[in-house]
Amino acid sequence: MKILLTNDDGIMSEGLRTLAKNISNLGDVIVVAPNSEKSAIGHAITINNPLKIRRIHLDCNEKEAYAIEGTPVDCVKFGVNVILNNTKPDILISGINNGINLGTDVIYSGTVSAAIEGTILGIKSIALSAGNSNDSGLEAAAKFAAHMSSILHQKEMPYGTLLNVNVPALPENKIKGIKVANLGVKKYADKYIKRKDPRGNDYYWLSGDILEEDDCVNCDIRAFKEGYITITPLHYDLTRYDMIQEIEKWNFTFS
Repeated sequence: MKILLTNDDGIMSEGLRTLAKNISNLGDVIVVAPNSEKSAIGHAITINNPLKIRRIHLDCNEKEAYAIEGTPVDCVKFGVNVILNNTKPDILISGINNGINLGTDVIYSGTVSAAIEGTILGIKSIALSAGNSNDSGLEAAAKFAAHMSSILHQKEMPYGTLLNVNVPALPENKIKGIKVANLGVKKYADKYIKRKDPRGNDYYWLSGDILEEDDCVNCDIRAFKEGYITITPLHYDLTRYDMIQEIEKWNFTFS
């Protein structure tokens, strides 16, 4: 099995190293990740600047590791097209993200977007996040990723579908189990904090608090709060199909 690893926390993140170490016995592992943190960058790609690449050695992985001066999606594209010479890996795993990606947060997530790009390229893909960046939380997430990968490798996945996985910040013996759930909704009260740089120019720093969480019975947010590992199948097709015929009745014209 050939496994491509990436993330949005950067090539030196502990989550990526823990994942590479725990999954290396499943097959050939290739690491292609941003050279610095790219959290909340979504599905951005680099088109106006050159992509610089640096091969590095990770203590946790004696095989190939590449740092890309680009986004998580850049890493997937470059990894498949250049490093793997247009050969698809069997599985792509994006993570282990330092922090959860639940509900509508997936829209902003570089971790999830890298996995979405994998599905666009026809690769079985997992976006993996942990609610705790300490050793026990990362080890639990990495262990589950290895388990998932061995099963996913034997299964058929619909084109364009990825698995978004969140592992709670709990010791392994405290995790209640696994739930397959739909996305919840998160809303934030955005705050732009005004500051001045050393030259007296204004700049703004975005922060905010969670305003509302829709943790409905079958949502990933509630299951995660209750101590379950959550798995949510996602698809990049955002079409609201049930509205197509309705909008056709609105009789738009153009002349």
